[in-house]
Parts: sequence; structure tokens; C-alpha cells
Amino acid sequence: MKTEELLIYSVLLVAVLLATVIFVAILLPLLRRLRAGQPILKIGPVWHMAKEGTPTMGGLAFMSAFLLVFVGYAAVVLWQGRQKTLSPLLLVVLLASLCGFIGFWDDYLKLTKKQNEGLAAAQKFFLQLLASSVFLFLARYLEVINTAIHIPFWDRELELGFFYYPLALIFLTGFVNALNLTDGLDGLLSGNVAVLGGFFVLYGALTRMSVFLFFGVLLLGMTVGFLLFNHHPAKIFMGDTGSLFLGGLVGGVGLISARPLTVLGMGGVFVIEAVSVILQVLYFKFSDGKRLFLMAPLHHHFEKKGLKENAIVGIFSAATALFSCLMLLGG
Repeated sequence: MKTEELLIYSVLLVAVLLATVIFVAILLPLLRRLRAGQPILKIGPVWHMAKEGTPTMGGLAFMSAFLLVFVGYAAVVLWQGRQKTLSPLLLVVLLASLCGFIGFWDDYLKLTKKQNEGLAAAQKFFLQLLASSVFLFLARYLEVINTAIHIPFWDRELELGFFYYPLALIFLTGFVNALNLTDGLDGLLSGNVAVLGGFFVLYGALTRMSVFLFFGVLLLGMTVGFLLFNHHPAKIFMGDTGSLFLGGLVGGVGLISARPLTVLGMGGVFVIEAVSVILQVLYFKFSDGKRLFLMAPLHHHFEKKGLKENAIVGIFSAATALFSCLMLLGG
């Protein structure tokens, strides 16, 4: 990496981290005054009831920080006459912002209803599908994606043709919801995405793919900044606003880089969390009410087994690091 590039990415990292900290510090007392506290599911772990009332929608802080820094970066790029390099980045930001808006709407309904139910599952899925479709249409129209994907460990591309589009929709909506499901413990999602962001930076540096470098730096900065307030015991939760925004951002990077399998592998923890929910539902249905896990998603199963929140966050973050190291080897 050139000295100039290193300086740019360092500035972006520090800027988004500081902006996140500042925005959370501003947002936190405001949310408290508005009594925008997190409703807790009654069917969840009993000890989680103590968290009820903790300010939520904290994702607004790192979303705002991210967009502020991105606008500043885009202004510099336009001033330098390199506007062509912005198209793929803008599309990922658009997808993440649309997903973040869906999450905000869901959080807002939960707060106004004073319960842990906002948008219906079908409504949320339809809106995510719509956002993903808009992203894919624009990406194809602007010719920043094609229908081939990179296969890790093989160093070849697989041409999917027409099947690319339904598979891409499944990938995006699935990944967004997987990150949403992982956001169940203090610092769990923000901690794992911080690790993922760090490995995005490494992967981008090794492969010379600027999309991984750029978004990896921003992911790392904003999640570390948010973790200062979100680690156990959390002073603020990101809400669906934050988790859906992060899901759109990570999933968008996977498709815009033609490396969805690499991102899927690095995010193996999120995939396992989602699969644990699917298996729990299917097992419950076909075994006359028996449960495969004590509770799903998987992090709640470990909670029920007696592991503390910090221990689970540490184990899951280490697993994300291991999955990411494996994908670094896969190229």
C-alpha cells in the first residue's frame, strides 16, 4: 500500500471512529429524554428483563457518522475528477441506507407500540427484497456487476447467468437478517463486525481490492466507536436500525466485489446464528414441540448453558477471526 493510500485510510478510520463517539454521546441523552427504551421479549432469558428501557436506535449514530465521512470522501474524489470510482461505493451505501431505514421504521413502531414487535416479518422481508432489487437493478444498469462470482480456494470465476439474480437476492436478504439475529447480546454484533471489518482491510490490502479496504476501514472505525458504549453492560443498543444497516453494508460489499462466497465465509458466525433459528423452527415442527437448542439463536443457547455475555462475545469474535483467516488463505 502506498503512503498516500495509507494516510487516506488512516484519516477515514479516525474520522468515522471519532464521529461515531460524538454522535452517540449526543444521541444517548436525547433518547433517554424521549424514553426511547428497548422493549424486551417476554419469551427471552429472564435476566434480559433488566435491560428493558436501555436506549435503542443507537445505529442512527454510526449511520450518521458513516454517511458524514462518506460524503466528505466523495467530495474529495469528485474534486480530484475520479467520479467513476464512486459508482460501486455509492450503490453499497444506498443499499445499506435503505436497509437502515427499514430498521429505523421497525424500531420506531416498536417504541410507539411499547412492545418488541414492529413491522410484521412479511413486511420486513418484502421491503428488504425491494431494497435488494433496487441495488441489483442499478448495479447491473451501471455495469458495476456481472453474473459471475469468484470461487475461493479455486481462483476461478463461476458464471451463473440468469440464476445470479435470485441467488443474489437470497444472499442479500439472508445476510441482512443473519446480522439482525446476531444482535442479541451486549457487544455481540458490533464486536463481530469490528473483527470482520479488520479482516476486510487485510483482505483488501492483500488482493488490492479497494472496495474491501474502504468499507473495511469504515466498518472497523464505526463499530469500535459504538462498542465503547455497547459493550456489557450496554448503555445503548443499535436496534434494527443499526443491524440492518450493517447487514446491507456487508452484503453489498460481497456482491459489488463479486466475492459473496468470501464474505459469506468470513461471516460464518452470522450464518450459523441464522441456521440455528431455522433448525430450531423445523425441529420444533417435526418433533411435536421438542427443541434442538435450549433457545435460538445460538448465542441464547450458550446463555442458557451458563456462559456469561462477555464470554460468548469473545468466543464468537474469535470464531469470526478464524473464519476470516481461512478465507484469507482462500484468496
